[in-house]
This record gives sequence, structure tokens and C-alpha cells, in this order.
Amino acid sequence: MSEVSRLLVDHGPAFGQALLLTWKLTVMSFVPGVVLGMAVTVLRLLPLRPLRFVLTGYVEIFRNIPSVALLIFIVFALPDLNVVIDYEPSVILTLMLVCSAFTADYLRTGINTIPGGQIEAALSLGMRPMRIISSVVLPQALRTVVQPMTSLLIALMLSTSLASQVPAPGRELTALVSKLATDSAAGIPAFAVAAALYVATGLLIAWVGATLEKKLRILR
Repeated sequence: MSEVSRLLVDHGPAFGQALLLTWKLTVMSFVPGVVLGMAVTVLRLLPLRPLRFVLTGYVEIFRNIPSVALLIFIVFALPDLNVVIDYEPSVILTLMLVCSAFTADYLRTGINTIPGGQIEAALSLGMRPMRIISSVVLPQALRTVVQPMTSLLIALMLSTSLASQVPAPGRELTALVSKLATDSAAGIPAFAVAAALYVATGLLIAWVGATLEKKLRILR
């Protein structure tokens, strides 16, 4: 029996639980991150220069700060300000903030592709600005950013390995590999299994994203 087969026999359920936790962290950070990013995008469209300045700073900070540095700040610096967040929610919050910044940046790029004549036509029909944003601008912007958002989701899934840097109650794939490598000599087979699961998940996300992009492109 090969080392990988023996590893799966002994630790197959643990890998299954680690994969589910990886998916959970991905979904719980991606969904609110996208919603927050959309809110930031809409607010940046308002003719309020101070608000736009603040939100632009928000996007640039969380788009460029290393995720591990942000996680360290949330876990170890916020308690000094009497703000204590558990380890798993800290990982989710870190990934959500990063996701929201990239989402806002991608949507802004998508909005720039919309012809100005459409907005002028909507204004001439008496539509209110927020109605134009929700009914004309955002739907088209979302269609144009399916591919970058797919890449963002894959990157976010891979970034759930941040959970291995804190003593979270559960173990995602990277944390499980670290434990197996420490407790036994199965480090390389464990890494191979985890890598295969990461790749399979990434390919699945890419396939769904490509299918969605194709359908939305037809509907445009």
C-alpha cells in the first residue's frame, strides 16, 4: 500500500473535515465580502468628496496590506483596544475585508466600461440616481467582472490557510498538514493530498465561473 493510500485510510475523515472547513471559511468570507464591496462601490459613486476619499483609502489599504499582517493585527492588537474576536471569526474578518476591497476595485473597473449614454438615458426617463445604480449600473458591472471575481474566489480559498497561523478550534487543510507533518513522517503524502484537494476545488470554482460568464455574456 502506498504512503498516500495508507494516509487516506488512517486520516481520510480528518481530510474531509478539513476540506469542509476550508469551504466554510471561503464562503463565510466571500459572501459578506462581496456584499460589503458592493456597498463601498455604491457609496463611492455618491457626489460626496470626503466620503469618496475615505472609501478610496479603505480600498487601497485592504487591497495592499498582507493578509497575515491584517490577521496579526486583529488577533493580537485589537485586544489592547478591548476588542477581542475569536480565532475563526478573526480569519473570516480578515479575508472578508480583503475580499471587499478587491470587489470594490473590480466593480469600479466594470462600471467604467458602461457607456455614459445609458446613464443619461436613464436620467432622461426620470429615474432616481440610486435606481439607476441598482437597475442599470451594478447589474452590467457585475456581468463584466465574473472572471476577476472567480480568480478572487480561488485566491480567497487558498488564503484560508491563514487559519493555520492561529489556534483555531478546527483544522483546515494547511493546519492539518502541519499537524500530520509534526506528529508523524507523513508530511510529504499529507501535502500531496492537501495540494490535490486545493487544485480540485480551484478547478471546480474556475469551471463554475467560466460557465457563469458564458451565460451572462449571452444574456448581455
